[in-house]
Amino acid sequence: MRIRPQALIVLVAAAVLALVPLAASADHHVNGTWVLSVDIGGQGGEATFTLEEAEKGKLSGTYSGAVGTAEVTGTVDGNKVSFSFESGQAGKVSYEGTVEGDEMEGTCNYGAIGAGTFSGSRKTE
Repeated sequence: MRIRPQALIVLVAAAVLALVPLAASADHHVNGTWVLSVDIGGQGGEATFTLEEAEKGKLSGTYSGAVGTAEVTGTVDGNKVSFSFESGQAGKVSYEGTVEGDEMEGTCNYGAIGAGTFSGSRKTE
């Protein structure tokens, strides 16, 4: 059976186009505004992070919540994320977790305040 060149071009183009959404969704999958519920020793609160993976594997962004506002830095590797910031109230605050689609969960440490867990989702607009 012989395939005509035009048909081959159409098949290759269709295969490439089918893969484009998969590749695009994998890049920068943590970008956006995240609203996370934090639980530290039975005390709850809400933290809002705006995160951006500007360079492969490197996160930057902002935090606003119970201990003020701050610049955030961190890393992302696959679905694993790690980010932190400095707070005048708590000292170093760090988060480590996993991202599944628009959901994130893991552990956090608010320095002098204590350690706990978090979970939340990306805001959709």
